[in-house]
Amino acid sequence: MRALVQRVSEAAVRVDGEVIGEIGPGLLVLVCAMQGDGEGNADTLAAKISKLRIFKDDEGRMNRSVLDTGGAVLVVSQFTLAADTSRGNRPGFSTAAAPDEGERLYEYFADQMRGHGIEVAQGRFGADMKVSLVNDGPVTIWMEF
Repeated sequence: MRALVQRVSEAAVRVDGEVIGEIGPGLLVLVCAMQGDGEGNADTLAAKISKLRIFKDDEGRMNRSVLDTGGAVLVVSQFTLAADTSRGNRPGFSTAAAPDEGERLYEYFADQMRGHGIEVAQGRFGADMKVSLVNDGPVTIWMEF
């Protein structure tokens, strides 16, 4: 699975003008299941993100996780993280998991994040979403498992 993790002061996702998920301080996680991914990939990614030390400690060093800070996570599906731009100018997405498997793993990943004791808000798989955020830092981390 691929994820783009952003430390945020706040983030929200809207569908048809309605807020369907929002958080205060924490992480916005854009996530994409790839062909061949399974629950083990989602388990590893959730465990790593829950413990990722990218929040400042009392000395201003990135030494605390979202678990340590009591922050929340907004999980948004984004199949475009599978983009292949190696040929031509139009990205290809053939390496993304099939939609039904992508949705299953997206929901599974969000549940795994909850299983680590984190408050999780979500977008809606396959919807035309509008995501807003205030990137704190900015801190943006690319992950793949």
